[in-house]
Amino acid sequence: MTKTGGCHCGAVRYAVAGGPMHVVLCHCADCRKSAGAPMVAWAMFPADAVTVTSGEPKTRNSSGAAMRSFCGDCGTGLLYRNADMLPGIVDVQVVTLDDPDAFPVAAHIQVAERIGWMATAHELPAFERFPD
Repeated sequence: MTKTGGCHCGAVRYAVAGGPMHVVLCHCADCRKSAGAPMVAWAMFPADAVTVTSGEPKTRNSSGAAMRSFCGDCGTGLLYRNADMLPGIVDVQVVTLDDPDAFPVAAHIQVAERIGWMATAHELPAFERFPD
C-alpha cells in the first residue's frame, strides 16, 4: 500500500510505502511551536518507506537532534527526524496526506506538555461550519 501527500501549495510531494509503525497526536512544545497548532498528528515509518517524489523540502534543526522538514514556499510542515531518539525513523504529518483518514491516530503523546485547555477541548460545542 502506497499513500501520497504533500504541502499546501503542491511544491513538495512525498509517498509512504506500507503502514505506519505508530500514529499519534503529539502535544510537545516543540511540535506546537513548529506547527502553530495545539498538537500535531504524526505517522511513524521506517526511513526507507518515505520518499520525496517532487520538490525539495527545507530542513531545520528545531531542538537538539530534531530535524523538521517543510515546504520552503508555503511553510507546510511535512517530516520529522531525530537520529538520537528515533534512529532510522521518519515521522510524517498525517494531515498532509492526500487521505488523512488513511492512518487514524491511536494515542496522545507528550501530554505532560499539553496546553491545559486541550484536556477538555472535546467537550466544546461543535458546528458543521461557522456558528450563527
